[in-house]
Amino acid sequence: MNAPPGLSVTVLGCSGTYAGAGGACSGYLLRTATTNLWMDCGAGSLANIQRHVALLELDGIVVSHSHPDHWLELPVLLNALRYGVGAPDLGMPLLWTARTAEQFAAIAAEPEPTFAPQVIDERSTATIGDIDLSFSRTDHPVETLAIRAEHAGHSIVYSADTGDAWRLASLGPDIGRTIDLAIVEATLDEDDADVVQHLTASQAGRQAAEAGVATLVLTHLAPGSDPEARRTDAARAFAGPIEVADIDATFRA
Repeated sequence: MNAPPGLSVTVLGCSGTYAGAGGACSGYLLRTATTNLWMDCGAGSLANIQRHVALLELDGIVVSHSHPDHWLELPVLLNALRYGVGAPDLGMPLLWTARTAEQFAAIAAEPEPTFAPQVIDERSTATIGDIDLSFSRTDHPVETLAIRAEHAGHSIVYSADTGDAWRLASLGPDIGRTIDLAIVEATLDEDDADVVQHLTASQAGRQAAEAGVATLVLTHLAPGSDPEARRTDAARAFAGPIEVADIDATFRA
């Protein structure tokens, strides 16, 4: 399938913590005309990405943090590349946090040479294909990196998992840049605000408004959540277009 022009993101999984029936955990395919970048590799997203690109068409992977609903397809992908499609020496760029690397090592084979892993933190920058990446550490119990992706003047920011102490603006206005599309978690019911380090939809909307986001996409909803109720909650704080992530949905920056 050809990528839309410019910079786009296709949802491979968007369930928070675990996937309900027919769902998948966090995973997103960032695409330009020449680059396919897999962002977070939660359970179920490996099957879904193959509806959009062949595994050997991937140019790289970036993982936001070490919680298993964001990376557990990586050992399976390693097997697929090494033994399934016959590319053991591929050297696919893999950006991940130090703790994610440690947890991978505890359950899987050595990533090299199938992957070319690189540990990143909030000070890191990287380029995969024609997509430029930068990061910001969020408000979450483990080191978690929000991700800013840029291409040809277009930008997508992914909050990963975070509480309300982190600001979406740290990857937008605070560094003198706009955000065309923000993919922001909205895990919690409004009554559960600040109980754990996740966001409600109204908090996600307020953050998007503060950051001057053009379009907001709500994601990481817990199975059984009402998407339209989340959209309504976000709209109380954000006047712009609001989408709710769904598997196979594609959004353009």
